[in-house]
Amino acid sequence: MPSLSDSTPLVNLRGSRAQSLQSSIITPFVVVLKSSPVNYLLVFVPLGILAGNLGWSSNAIFWINFFAIVPLASILAFATEELAEHTGESIGGLLNATLGNAVELIVSIIALKDNQIRIVQASMLGSLLSNMLLVLGMCFIAGGITRVQQTFNQTVAQTMSSLMALATSGLMIPAAFHATLPAPDKQHEFPAPGSSDELIISLSRGVSVILLLLYVMYLVFQLKTHRSLFEDQGGVHDADDGIITTAMPPDSSATKPADRRLSISESLVVLLLSTVLVSICADFLVGSIDDIVETTGLSKTFIGLIVIPIVGNAAEHVTAIIVAMKDKMDLAIGVALGSSLQIAIFVTPSMVLLGWVFDVPMSLYFSTFETIILFVSMFISNLVILDGESNWLEGAMLVSTYLIVALAFFYYPDTQLT
Repeated sequence: MPSLSDSTPLVNLRGSRAQSLQSSIITPFVVVLKSSPVNYLLVFVPLGILAGNLGWSSNAIFWINFFAIVPLASILAFATEELAEHTGESIGGLLNATLGNAVELIVSIIALKDNQIRIVQASMLGSLLSNMLLVLGMCFIAGGITRVQQTFNQTVAQTMSSLMALATSGLMIPAAFHATLPAPDKQHEFPAPGSSDELIISLSRGVSVILLLLYVMYLVFQLKTHRSLFEDQGGVHDADDGIITTAMPPDSSATKPADRRLSISESLVVLLLSTVLVSICADFLVGSIDDIVETTGLSKTFIGLIVIPIVGNAAEHVTAIIVAMKDKMDLAIGVALGSSLQIAIFVTPSMVLLGWVFDVPMSLYFSTFETIILFVSMFISNLVILDGESNWLEGAMLVSTYLIVALAFFYYPDTQLT
């Protein structure tokens, strides 16, 4: 009969295994789950994969995977932030800047490989408009409803506004180029040798390279040569509410130092898993769009411009609004305009060059109507932030502009663009 001392090692072994399991799997899972309130939508992830594999209706596949990607985007951003905490300021800032719009990149790449050029173009334009108008406007309303006026870093805001103006010009030039070409050369579904379509695609690829170089220079400006400007914006820690602001934080606005943090290996695993799951759900979502267009009557332009941008930006939008309510307008501006800037001078040009690799005629040419909408949105958003002050009425102006744009695109028919 074994003595108590003989059985003790077995008990200790079982206890150590349970403790190891808790520390390596359960605890990180709880940390990730609590990182954002939208993460409870994770129940839609297995449902979305199941719906796609079992061939459920297109409406079910689209909307279930739509809600599944929202928390995955939040988790991907959280894992990026956690990884950045272990890599130092420069590399961490580069990670945030590069992966800040990872969901938009993944969805767009899948749509591009599926030759859904209109979806890619519309989602890029929609992300720009939602950040410049809807998110910025909601931040001004949320922060200004209980305050007469709020202030923010005028220098940083003006720098980002100037870059947005330049990026918008880069997106408008192909449309102006197309408008001046002879009419007979414009009617090509795919670029013919020597046609205007081929010229526009070549122009778009050249502009994309320039915009990507500008993005690299902006990163050097932000992370190295003029880092102090952005540190004033993002390096302040508020001990009362636990907010740690960074120059461009997708979803890390509420991190308490005392909380359990993810290790490098845990962050990499979460980043990898969330990326794989986003890719799977995005594949099902994009694959159901054609049937959604046929059954609902919605245009691809409206789906790409209004609906899809919500998928990758929902958690980011919530973050911006929450910090604006806490009068941290520098962070709110950084989230809204920083995301717009990434879309304009990094994600969109990258899609054009990836289209070149995939042999898909993706270009920066948008219709005249879309180009005018983009210019007006950029003009209004830049106008309200140039003075470094905001109030709820300016927010209402931006949100009203977005609603007008959404209504216009609801009635706007699909157009075949190069």
